[in-house]
Amino acid sequence: MTDLTRYQDPLEIQRILNTAKTIAIVGLSNNELRASYFVGYYLKRHGYRVIPVNPRATEILGETSYASLLDVPEPVDIVNVFRAPDALVEIAEQAVRIGAGALWCQFGVINPDGGRIAEDGGVSVVMDRCIKVEHARYVGRMHWLGFNTERITSVRAGLQ
Repeated sequence: MTDLTRYQDPLEIQRILNTAKTIAIVGLSNNELRASYFVGYYLKRHGYRVIPVNPRATEILGETSYASLLDVPEPVDIVNVFRAPDALVEIAEQAVRIGAGALWCQFGVINPDGGRIAEDGGVSVVMDRCIKVEHARYVGRMHWLGFNTERITSVRAGLQ
C-alpha cells in the first residue's frame, strides 16, 4: 500500500476546490442511482461547469458527453475520476496533455503510477477522496445524509 497522505493535503484540497470552475468527470454515469451521477449533479448545483467524459453516452446532466479527455474542447480545471485504478495511468497522461490543473481520484481510485505521471506533468493530485464530501466539508454544507437541508435545527420536520 502506498502512503496516500501526500495526495490528501487539506490546504491543497481547499485551493483546488476554491479556484476551479470547470470539472471533467471521467466515468460519469447517466444512471441517477450511481455515485458519479449524484456527485456530478451536486457539483453542477454548486456552480461548477461539469463536463461528462463517458464514451457510452452522448449527454449526461444536460451536458454533451465526450469519449475521452482529449475530445473535450475547452480548458479543464479538475479531472475527477470515477474509474478503476488500472485506468488511472492513461487518464493521468491525458490530464497532463490537456493541461488540467488537478487530477482528483475518488474513493478507491488509487494508483501511485498515475499520481506520479500527473505530478511529473505539473498536475496537482488528490487521491482516495470524494470531491463532493471534501467540497461539503470546506464549504460548510455537510449534512449527515450528505446534502444541504437549509435548516438550522436539530428537531426533525413534523415534530415541531
